Amino acid sequence: MTVRAVVFDFSGTLFRLEHEQAWFDGIHDEHGQPFDAEGREALLRRMVAPVREDVDVPEDVLDAWERRDLDPELHRKAYVGLLTRAGLTAEQAATFYGRLSDPLAWTPYPDAAEVLYRLHAQGTKTAVLSNIGYDIRPAFANLGVLDQLDEVFMSYVEGLVKPDAQLFRRVCSRLGVAPSETVMVGDSVEADGGAAEVGCRVVIVDPLPVAERKEALITALETAGVL
Repeated sequence: MTVRAVVFDFSGTLFRLEHEQAWFDGIHDEHGQPFDAEGREALLRRMVAPVREDVDVPEDVLDAWERRDLDPELHRKAYVGLLTRAGLTAEQAATFYGRLSDPLAWTPYPDAAEVLYRLHAQGTKTAVLSNIGYDIRPAFANLGVLDQLDEVFMSYVEGLVKPDAQLFRRVCSRLGVAPSETVMVGDSVEADGGAAEVGCRVVIVDPLPVAERKEALITALETAGVL
């Protein structure tokens, strides 16, 4: 069947949270020392961890962590809690969270804009579906592609998170396409792969650093016969 819509994940698929030295200005470990490269990477991992098993979640924020993508306040509480567990003071954790939850802090993959423009030009509907606790649309506006998207679905707005089958059905319904006419592109077999349950075709890309992934989206969709 002809593909009529392509739905993209956000983090690790179209955009990535890349290391910026300025994020760590004024951020020190529990001994008052600046974090080394390994420590900085560990902090970033806490900010993009998709599942609990990837990080050590403190008991006092466990409930917030489990529901973080359904409510902005829970999202903030969960990640600030993780950051304080990593050795940041409450003030530092709040500052660091604020810097990295800014949608303009995210770096687009080199082929993200081209893929969206090409799909839009050929008449294929496009959307973003993200498990997220804040508005990511400014990232797309800053890239100049917000008008290339038919819909932006964010879990905290929808009240559902991937891989809930109901969420994928809702996406297809709002786009006016059947699941069998839809391709879901993401970096997580666990979350994005859930689209297969409702009949969508799933394409998985590797969430590599931006400099190491020049044309993965283009290649994946060309291979799938979508572009």
